[in-house]
Amino acid sequence: MNAPSTSNPLLTGILSTAIEAAHVGGKVLQDWIGRFSVSEKSRANLVTEADHASQELIHQTIVARFSDHGFLGEEGLCHESDTSDYRWVIDPLDGTSNYVHGFPYYAVSIGVEKAGELVAGVIFDPNRNETFAATLGGGATLNGQPISTSGETDLSAAMAMASLPVGGDEHDPAIKRFLMSLRHLQTVQRSGSAALNLACVACGRIDAFWSSSLKPWDVAAGVLIVQEAGGAVTNLEGGRIDIMVPDLLATSSRRIGKDLTGILN
Repeated sequence: MNAPSTSNPLLTGILSTAIEAAHVGGKVLQDWIGRFSVSEKSRANLVTEADHASQELIHQTIVARFSDHGFLGEEGLCHESDTSDYRWVIDPLDGTSNYVHGFPYYAVSIGVEKAGELVAGVIFDPNRNETFAATLGGGATLNGQPISTSGETDLSAAMAMASLPVGGDEHDPAIKRFLMSLRHLQTVQRSGSAALNLACVACGRIDAFWSSSLKPWDVAAGVLIVQEAGGAVTNLEGGRIDIMVPDLLATSSRRIGKDLTGILN
């Protein structure tokens, strides 16, 4: 599969490995689906096992080529490197609740940082066999073909996704933002997978996505993919994005982003 172009051989190798690892992880997730029992508790336990199994094979695939790199993963993976500036940020299953219930909207997400700057990202949707990828300065692709955001600038014509907290009530700031946004956007949805929401912003399927409850592994790949597809990614107040802080707004254009910051704050 073709990947975003880059003149950096190391970055090319990193992205190729990320794509391979994401596919390996996705296959694990699909292979585990048939093992779920009717019991919700049993299903949840098996999902945890599937999650761990996916991350383990992803990690093994990467370490085989980049053994000196650092790692941060959702399932307890945390390894700081003393010899490399690179760190892989891995979510082996983004969209766990969807996965548990058989709703086909989940993905594997792998982002790569160099000295804290995102330089490569891959999101793999095993249900649609779609691989979103990007390198810093190399553009973004979907299954090897260049992609771009919709470029939508009219808030009233925009479709958005929002992350909402589990068990949140009407007093939760995230719920208040959601309700406020309904007055201004054409439609606002909640999907359950931040990684795929970001991928959808990048390829023009939706026009905005925001959250105040995500972890770095949820967004590391998607932030770069959106940026390389021509979109804007900031915090909810329009400032510089920091994936270590749960505060994100990704939009199809800076105009939409500016308008939304005025509404969501």
